[in-house]
Amino acid sequence: MVYLDYSATTPVLYDVLESFNKACRDYIGNANSLHALGVKSRALLNSATKQISELFNVMESEIIYTSGATESNNMALKGVAYAYANRGKHIIVSKLEHPSIYSICNYLEKLGFHISYVNNDENGLIDFEDLKRKIRPDTILVSICAVNSELGIRQPLKTIKQIIKKENSNTLLHSDMTQAIGKISVNLHDVDLASMSAHKIFGPKGIGLLYKSDRVNMTPLIHGSGKSNDLKPGTPPLPLIVAMAKALRIALTDIERKEGFVKKLNDKVTEEMRKYPNIKINNTKYSIPHMLNISLMNINPETFIHAMEENEIYIGTNTACASGELSTSVMAVYNDKKRATTSIRISISHVTTNEEINKFLKYFDVEYKKLNSLMTN
Repeated sequence: MVYLDYSATTPVLYDVLESFNKACRDYIGNANSLHALGVKSRALLNSATKQISELFNVMESEIIYTSGATESNNMALKGVAYAYANRGKHIIVSKLEHPSIYSICNYLEKLGFHISYVNNDENGLIDFEDLKRKIRPDTILVSICAVNSELGIRQPLKTIKQIIKKENSNTLLHSDMTQAIGKISVNLHDVDLASMSAHKIFGPKGIGLLYKSDRVNMTPLIHGSGKSNDLKPGTPPLPLIVAMAKALRIALTDIERKEGFVKKLNDKVTEEMRKYPNIKINNTKYSIPHMLNISLMNINPETFIHAMEENEIYIGTNTACASGELSTSVMAVYNDKKRATTSIRISISHVTTNEEINKFLKYFDVEYKKLNSLMTN
């Protein structure tokens, strides 16, 4: 099997699974309980949170556990919108966001919030001048992903935050960092809020977190009991939290070396893709190497994915949450509908091997020529 869909999800590492299993076996108490078993679980929870806070150089109180990035995005955008509605109802987002961000924005528009979409240049970078123009006195939040989930385009968040604060010091910056964590170095101090998910970094599904600067106010989306956090009441999912802490420690170790290895694999695949006249490469100079997005132009991407699957090779279309649909990111950068409806995403990881890439390229050539000949006849 050759798995090249790491941006959709990753397998759970053995060491991470062991941490999960140990927490399940040895820490049966509710971390909110006052008895000895609860205190034991609370100590482990606090230890995991401390580890995560040290990895990101933030305060433990600034970490909120969620079920994943989609919940984190909802908590950030809705929580800020509700909390600051008396200050303004204007929110700015990019045209390169994950579908969950747009779903939230559509919901907020129904409540009377005004959403503006900032332009990007031909390489997918946020248009700084357009961002300046769109920031208003009533702009309460800007949400821009650290790395786009389809083309891998990386945004300069530190510069973006400086622009935002200069135009309106009260405007907050949120970033969906789901596709950045574990792939490239990030600094949470470049933003006011950040979303992430464990299953993208070889951790379990069903756990993520929201970084929220202590300077930011948010209205809770759910209400209940529990002393972990007012924004996320209830029983903490201790085994998942411990597993995520372990996954983060592993993911953030030696990250530059891992990125360099992935780049070599990406360069090899990109060089081969350039040999096909009807294939368009959609990545730009700001794309990280972990994602290679191409458009097959005259071949249905879903048909091609299933053809590769017959060879036990697994790749994806745009984002996993919008499979088979028009790629909004490709449209935002290239403004080409055909290009945007025929794109596939090849996701490479530091655990990908040269042998796997060679097998992928071999069967890619076979299946592409087969389907291409059918379309041209």
